[in-house]
Amino acid sequence: MKRVLTFLLLMFFTFTTIAAVQGVNINSQAGASDSNSNTKKKRGPVFRATKEQIKQAQAILKQRGFYNGEQTGHLDADTRAGLKKYQGAEQIRVTGTLNRETLQKMGIELTERQRAM
Repeated sequence: MKRVLTFLLLMFFTFTTIAAVQGVNINSQAGASDSNSNTKKKRGPVFRATKEQIKQAQAILKQRGFYNGEQTGHLDADTRAGLKKYQGAEQIRVTGTLNRETLQKMGIELTERQRAM
């Protein structure tokens, strides 16, 4: 009985040691790839809808039955849910955001800055 218990403890210790060593190797490899991230291209400007565009979109979503809230001009959770339904119905990429494609599909005019992006 003592031999079995000793054997089990030895196996447990061996497996935990192996797992710990593998975890160190994985972490050191991840750190190596992080140093390469400095060479990646920086992200350009982010496309953002204006408050007025959000209000217009909320009105359109409300007319189409995808949104029941008020026209606040804030991209809240209910607005995002309505946008996802709208995007799915219009067969455009479902993101839940007011991106260029969604604004254009809704017929909402882009600003000069948005057109330049």
